[in-house]
Amino acid sequence: MQSIGRLNSIHLPLLCLSACITQNLYAETEATKSVQQLAPITLEATRSDTDWLQTPASVYRIEQDKNQNNIGVNLTETLKGIPGLQLNNRENYAQDLQLSMRGFGARSTFGVRGIRLYVDGIPATMPDGQGQTSNIDLSSLDHIEVLGGPFSSLYGNSSGGTILTTTKEGQGRDSIEVGYSGGSHNKGRADIVLQGGSDKANEPSYVISSSYFDTDGYREHSDAQKVLSNAKLTWNLADGSKVNWVINHVDINADDPQGLTRQQWKDNPKQVNDAKNTYDVRKEIQQTQTGLTWTKPLNDQNELYAMAYAGQRSVTQYQSIPNTAQMNPRHAGGVIDFSRNFYGTDLRWTGKDLLPNTRLSAGFAFDAMDEDRQGYENFILKNNQPYYGVKGNLRRDENNTLWNLDPYLQASWQFLLTWRIDTGLRYSNVHYESKDHYIQLNSDPTKNNGDDSGKTDYSKLLPSAALTWEINPQLSTYVSYSKGFETPTFTEMAYPNTGSGASGINFSLKPSTSDNYELGLKSENILGQFTAALFQSKTQDDIVSAGTLDGRATFQNADKTLRQGVELSWNKKLWRDLTAEASYSYLDATFDADIPNSDPKKVVHRGNNIPGVAKNQAYIAFGWQPEAGFNAGVDVRYMDKIYVDDLNSDSAPSYTVTSVNIGYIWKNQDWKVRTYARIDNLFDENYVGSVIVNDGNSRFFEPADGLNWSAGLSLSKAF
Repeated sequence: MQSIGRLNSIHLPLLCLSACITQNLYAETEATKSVQQLAPITLEATRSDTDWLQTPASVYRIEQDKNQNNIGVNLTETLKGIPGLQLNNRENYAQDLQLSMRGFGARSTFGVRGIRLYVDGIPATMPDGQGQTSNIDLSSLDHIEVLGGPFSSLYGNSSGGTILTTTKEGQGRDSIEVGYSGGSHNKGRADIVLQGGSDKANEPSYVISSSYFDTDGYREHSDAQKVLSNAKLTWNLADGSKVNWVINHVDINADDPQGLTRQQWKDNPKQVNDAKNTYDVRKEIQQTQTGLTWTKPLNDQNELYAMAYAGQRSVTQYQSIPNTAQMNPRHAGGVIDFSRNFYGTDLRWTGKDLLPNTRLSAGFAFDAMDEDRQGYENFILKNNQPYYGVKGNLRRDENNTLWNLDPYLQASWQFLLTWRIDTGLRYSNVHYESKDHYIQLNSDPTKNNGDDSGKTDYSKLLPSAALTWEINPQLSTYVSYSKGFETPTFTEMAYPNTGSGASGINFSLKPSTSDNYELGLKSENILGQFTAALFQSKTQDDIVSAGTLDGRATFQNADKTLRQGVELSWNKKLWRDLTAEASYSYLDATFDADIPNSDPKKVVHRGNNIPGVAKNQAYIAFGWQPEAGFNAGVDVRYMDKIYVDDLNSDSAPSYTVTSVNIGYIWKNQDWKVRTYARIDNLFDENYVGSVIVNDGNSRFFEPADGLNWSAGLSLSKAF
């Protein structure tokens, strides 16, 4: 770990100093004994049956009821101030949020890569590592756990980080809640939530939620409509077992204004990339998913867990590709159209104290996906003139299948009163196959479109280990290591990077592997909750962008990359219902070896910053949050500049944005009324919300909204 030396020289003394100070401050004196202790919450993310202070990982839990003064459309409203988590809002509902953790996932042009997503224990990430956040329902959300660092490898492929969302379970009397929120750019969201508990075994509690959202969008040609429904039934059975059944559906229709060049952004950040809107770039998404989880205690020492899920996702996307670029017979067209079926299961046994002070788990996860993918021209010819934005001739037709079967083991041993070791081992393997049904053979070989069928397998053994020392009841420290593994997704393999006219699956892409290290410190006492983590990830064959041109994103392997940094967080209830929280992240993400190129000007040199990653992030927030009555909050977020390409030729500038909110809650035995109003980007900062990494047309910049507002009202009635 020699390469971490320069980072240690700056941050390790700070970490040690923090440890020394906090050890003295948090010693078990009479003062700390008198502090009222809340019941610890057992974290789910690490599967170790430990509370926050005892968990040897960077894991954070966010309660949704503390984030209600929002319109409730996407995760940027809830996931704020998590150290190491970079969450960018594109102001573009045709593309998912840009989400990265410690630099993993920053390459993504759309969707989520390198981070695994779960909803009620059910994967929202495909077996190849491609995930979506669009089906996460904030109306029925209970809490979120964010897991970063080495322990994420417990989840297998593409787990540079893990985000687990959990929806509410029905409680108490039957009730109905209806609400409406509106805001800038003709935003409107209406939702309804039905819920009820059960006080008898074998009878289900339920939560049923549905919402409709539409907006004209901040930018031109950025209209969007979204319908999202979610239902959850929970049975607590007489034999002690518990069953959750979840089903959700999302339907999105959204226009895509695309990225802008720097000059376009400066001239008019609201404009669509194509001033005449010739191509009518847009996306249509429909997804339905259902899943079942079952937990069964066999006795005081043994427990079984089972999960099964299935779903279907369809996407039609119109891109801005001129017909001249599609004249090459190998081109796949300007309309992406696919239908995907996915399903899987996870079975696990857990044994407690079968050996003294131990916890053992063993299981296997199976996931599969079957996709029919077509490509069409995005134009038709009339009088030899192209008319865009319509589905034309077929140019691609293939069936893609992939599956994984991952056995895993996990063990925890409290070998001394204040020392514990946690270990994990997972064999992650992914099997890809593509069958090409679009084959065009001609007498002129330059006009051929041959058979691009193929298959490949990726696999890796992923060990992890962590050592925890409970210095005293208010202070603990840990050190951890894991091997990481990330395969390319089918979307990243869709086009080879050998030229804009080439087609076929890019089976030359290799999976990336990483060695991940972390040293952490946690405290919880009269001064609040505090965390500090020093980390390093060395990656081989990292999957990085090879450029985006005419709507086609291509990828390649970088020999070596390096991510290292420090993360700090603090939160405390200052007085009565007044809370404060703050966080800071430093991330040095660089190429650790040259990426050669036949053009000397395009060589990516060692030491260049990995694009899409902010080196510094900071966040501070204050909130007054009683259960009823007046509430208010203010938060300030800082984001450092972000390089837009591997050559670091340009960057989106740093920015600071401030948001404020107020609300009022009135309730009695049967009724509850909640109102809120908020202003985001209070000082009307002109900034770039996200970047499109390595865009071949230099359309890197996706502008963020200026000063904007929203307000809402909800009414609940219990029966």
